[in-house]
Amino acid sequence: MLTIVPYESKYTQNFKELNLAWITEYFIVEEKDRELLDNCESSIIKKGGYIFIGLWNNEPVGCFSLLKITKFNFELGKMAVSKSHQGLKIGQELLVFAIDFARNKNWNKLLLYSSTKLDTALHIYKKLGFKEVPLENNIIYLRSDIKMELKL
Repeated sequence: MLTIVPYESKYTQNFKELNLAWITEYFIVEEKDRELLDNCESSIIKKGGYIFIGLWNNEPVGCFSLLKITKFNFELGKMAVSKSHQGLKIGQELLVFAIDFARNKNWNKLLLYSSTKLDTALHIYKKLGFKEVPLENNIIYLRSDIKMELKL
């Protein structure tokens, strides 16, 4: 069973490792990845964002972050589920939690950047109401070829 808890510094390495696993499987680790993963407290939390960890029997197996863009708009990022726990709908539970959290904060929208290589992730995003929107020209990640948003 999954329990979703707010980030604590004891989860720093889990957050980093969960994300590096999927990034290195499909892509290359980029400068922005290093910034967010090596210094998640200063680059996410202290800038008004949030990180949550998914625990399966008290073991960290998933995570996501909400990066502050404006007071009412946040970016869903660094969402990961360990390979050993995929197929258990953990990603979907994390995303539902993120959406509920954002609605409870009265935010206007969540947006995300992804890659069309990540079929399973895109399926879950669409299933939960995210819509594709035009991608800017100056995107941060080389791997990002799709932008989606959910109006709350």
